[in-house]
Amino acid sequence: MDQDHDQVIVAEEPRPEREEPPYHTPQRGFIAEWTVTIILLLFGTTSLVQAFVIPTGSMEDTLLIGDHLLVDKLAFAPGGPVSKYVIPYTEVKRGDIIVFRYPVDIRQTFVKRAIGVPGDRIRLVDKKLILNGHPAVEPYVYHKTEYTDSYRDNFPSDPNVHVADSAIDMLTNHVQNGEVVVPPGTVFAMGDNRDSSLDSRYWGFVPRENIIGKPLVIYWSYDAPTDALADPSISIDHIVDLVTHFPTKTRWKRTFRLIHGYPLN
Repeated sequence: MDQDHDQVIVAEEPRPEREEPPYHTPQRGFIAEWTVTIILLLFGTTSLVQAFVIPTGSMEDTLLIGDHLLVDKLAFAPGGPVSKYVIPYTEVKRGDIIVFRYPVDIRQTFVKRAIGVPGDRIRLVDKKLILNGHPAVEPYVYHKTEYTDSYRDNFPSDPNVHVADSAIDMLTNHVQNGEVVVPPGTVFAMGDNRDSSLDSRYWGFVPRENIIGKPLVIYWSYDAPTDALADPSISIDHIVDLVTHFPTKTRWKRTFRLIHGYPLN
């Protein structure tokens, strides 16, 4: 979905004088992640980093309600001729946690996990993800309910709740042999709290241009209810709660915790 196109030239193959070592796309390691974090903390602007708070439990237990994040807006940006070697830019990969504008209402910002990239085949059978014909290992998934829902847990199928028009288009035009096939320029995303997540099952694919970046670090985590965090204005009750309970309701162990995706194959 983050789209780069390689140029392929077909020609007669010369005999190489020596074998060149294979080229590997540079990946961000632990030191690089912390380097980027420090740079963003010290010099970040709205063009580099964005603060975001988790208002719902759709990503539990990976991200909790009240986690305050810094979003790395450089991660999926197109790399320049020099910058791509300094801070390796990447395409969105399966298992990445992504921040994006909600396709149904771009004024809202969502955080989910990228499950499928262009060309991937996706279905759910009794809550279990089948990715490209094979059961996927998903240690991050959290199930709150024991019952199996005919649409949510056996997907794709006939919706038993209202879904967005974009989801109807997905179910009508992008299902082959009982599997959703992710089209070019999009990502299929789901929450880790799989039983309680408004995600691609209900509103379709995430367009590449909607993706803002990826969460990099939890800079503060505070145990507050959804209604206090979803309101763009800070209520008097929330201010009183902060003043009264800041030391006890702050989740200190989550402070400055780096956020990583999971390699989903």
